[in-house]
Amino acid sequence: MTVTAPPSPPSSSLLPSFLQSKIGGLPRAFWVLFGGTVVNRLGTMVEPFFGIYLTQARGMSLAVTGLVLSVFGAGSLLSQPLAGWLADRVGRRATLTGGMLASAATMLALGYSTSVPGIVAGMFVLGVVVDAYRPASQALVADLVSPVDRPRAFGLLFWGLNLGFSIAMITGGWLAEAGFLWLFWINAVTCTVFGVLVWRAIPETRPEASAHEGGGFREMFKDRLMLAFVTVNLAYTCVYLQAFFTLPLAMKDLGTSAYGWVMAVNGLVIVFVQPLTNGWLARRDPSTVLAAGFAIVGLGFALTVFASTALGFGLTVAVWTSGEILTAGMGGAIVASLAPPHLRGRYSGLYGFSWSVGSLITPLFGTRLLEAGPVVLWSCVGALGVVAALGQLALGPAIRRRSRLVTAP
Repeated sequence: MTVTAPPSPPSSSLLPSFLQSKIGGLPRAFWVLFGGTVVNRLGTMVEPFFGIYLTQARGMSLAVTGLVLSVFGAGSLLSQPLAGWLADRVGRRATLTGGMLASAATMLALGYSTSVPGIVAGMFVLGVVVDAYRPASQALVADLVSPVDRPRAFGLLFWGLNLGFSIAMITGGWLAEAGFLWLFWINAVTCTVFGVLVWRAIPETRPEASAHEGGGFREMFKDRLMLAFVTVNLAYTCVYLQAFFTLPLAMKDLGTSAYGWVMAVNGLVIVFVQPLTNGWLARRDPSTVLAAGFAIVGLGFALTVFASTALGFGLTVAVWTSGEILTAGMGGAIVASLAPPHLRGRYSGLYGFSWSVGSLITPLFGTRLLEAGPVVLWSCVGALGVVAALGQLALGPAIRRRSRLVTAP
């Protein structure tokens, strides 16, 4: 008697379970936020070209351009704490929508401004409002998504941001040749679409503080674990942001086009690799994964010591991008686990503030180290990545204890 083996299930039957592990179990409101984020990032065409716009379209000198860009940075320092406070006090939905509509209006005003005072004022306001959505967005995810799914949800948002931004970089460079005003209009329209979408399709999730719970920044600044985590993250930002401040200077002899192609490696690796790893990483301890990511990013920049060609620089970018993928979503998940529900906006704002501070101090010490030589720069940056990784590992047990308390019935 011949026994016939049962037929193998078609590969299509495996697809639902595969997709379920990647995107299943997340609420509809999260996907609205995700879709709006992608649309908004698709239109993020102005910020990467600010320097070129100010020098070419408005005829500013390099010195004046640097001053104007520093004003934008000063506005971004205020942005995250203010937006975090508004997200807790006024509401996540109102803060996100208001920030997007304010960004749209400021984009158009800045695009039509021709005087230096008008441009300076516009840049400061834009620095305040353009990223005001971040604390509200992170607080929304923490409110909507269960603790076990938060790393995956934050990782998906990270992927959506990079997908939209990668496309925006390509199309923005092409549209800029037709006129910079197109960039301002497209950015304004996508900001408006994001804001309206959130207002109409996402409910307010802000929890009220109970009578025995404190409020405000005072309670947050008493949280030594959160302050330590933000300090470690600040060290990491000073490593990662070298990609945008000192790396193009280190590659100047190869030309700006070489830097553009090298940075395209970053976007391509994230877009194609990160979705495949997101579900698996989300099941691991966030602190351990984050520390590993910090170390690999540091290693990637340390290897830049040996790079002298576009191919060599591209390979180092691929290394530190793999570390960046490990960090995707983990920082936001940790902040959500540390924050009391009624202070999630403020905690997210403090986390975002560390990135704003990093963007200010990274070019200051990075350029000084580069003056001493590439070996000094990349060795120090690599060592700082290891320091950040060790700091995160040291905080891991305390973060895990706090997380267990938050998720305990």
